[in-house]
Amino acid sequence: MSLILPTLYSRQVRSSAKLHRSPTPGLLLGLILTLAAVVAYSAYNILQIRTLRRLQTDFADRSRKDSLQLLRVQNDLNSLALAMRDMLDTDEPYPLTAWSNQFRRIRTDLEDALQREEQVAVIERSAEQRDYLRSELAQFWDAADRTFALAQSGKQDEARSEIRISLQARQAALSTAVARLLVQNNENEELAATRTGEIYDRVRRQGYVFVAATLLLILLTSLYVMRANRLLFAQLAALSAQRSDLAQKLIATQESTLQYISRELHDEFGQVLTAVGSMLRRAEKHAPDNSPLREELQEVRQVTQNTLNTVRSLSQALHPVMLDEAGLESTLDWYIPTAEKQTGISISYEKSGEPFSIASTAAVHIYRIVQEALNNISRHSGAKQAWVRLRFFSDKLELEVEDRGTGFTTTNGRRGIGLVAMRERAELLNGSIDFLQPTSGGTLVRLQVPREAVESNV
Repeated sequence: MSLILPTLYSRQVRSSAKLHRSPTPGLLLGLILTLAAVVAYSAYNILQIRTLRRLQTDFADRSRKDSLQLLRVQNDLNSLALAMRDMLDTDEPYPLTAWSNQFRRIRTDLEDALQREEQVAVIERSAEQRDYLRSELAQFWDAADRTFALAQSGKQDEARSEIRISLQARQAALSTAVARLLVQNNENEELAATRTGEIYDRVRRQGYVFVAATLLLILLTSLYVMRANRLLFAQLAALSAQRSDLAQKLIATQESTLQYISRELHDEFGQVLTAVGSMLRRAEKHAPDNSPLREELQEVRQVTQNTLNTVRSLSQALHPVMLDEAGLESTLDWYIPTAEKQTGISISYEKSGEPFSIASTAAVHIYRIVQEALNNISRHSGAKQAWVRLRFFSDKLELEVEDRGTGFTTTNGRRGIGLVAMRERAELLNGSIDFLQPTSGGTLVRLQVPREAVESNV
């Protein structure tokens, strides 16, 4: 029976374990999806940031610098227009050649402005567009050189006519081209601002989507974990109930076996040894006095009596009949002095409180816990003194077994089977058992059992 029950229990554990799959694959999938979403959103944000940087660098900043250079060109062209207006004014006392140095400075500044403008221009212009300003300026400066050449040769009227016909027209065309480029730069800046706004809006929308998706994944993963935990705890509760039922059956089987062996030893072997002793006593009476046979019969009868005493002691140790007949208190009153003689340990036994009736099954469990605790003290603690305290409270029963030995230790990090059995018996009584280490050293085993559990024999 004791071999069949563990086998059935292991089968129940394996079959129930198959009913619940491990949540690890689902959690791993959720983690992978979350990480994938984070990586995808991070890559998307990096791309958008690069696009914004390119817009700011290639469009906004370059457009601003390009506009500054075009405004510089426009200012130089306006300066040329004012200079040509003054040159056409006949009231000016200065000859036309007096403006040649001003034209030279403006020409140098214009060439530098156009060179810088080509470096920061936002849009790629065609060859005709790139050469337009320079060709127009080259023609303008050729006409200006001719004008100053005429003025230097004394042909003032022809020089002014060249200004009216050629220089002013070319200056107006150049101003119009520069204004067109400024308008185009403004349009590019507005386009870049629009695209920047669209990118920000798109990133914001994608951020909302990412947050919503992440929260959804977290919610689904949390729900999955909650469901898995609920199933797992339900399974653990079922396994715990099965284990408790199995432990109760095992302990009940063990106690019934011990009780049967104890009864057989007490009844069968005891009666046989008693009968043998009686026969030896009768045979001894028929033997002559002071004969060797009479002495041998006395020795055999003494051996038989010792064996009978041993069998009765063993029977009491396996299952004291007193538990069924006299109860727990009387059994402990008998067992503790017996254990004191067997182990050589001085045991102090104390009782306190108002005693109440204890069911036989509960008495067996409590007695076994006392027996196991005293055996542990004898085998492992090295103590020479122990204390057993039985306290009756209005709502519970408390039992303490204490020693001043080496303290509680485990072998290879595992608790012995005796401690496991003690804990199982405490759970069968709906009680609790603690293995404590007092500050003074040693070990304190404390059992607490509700009164209703002891009286109702749960």
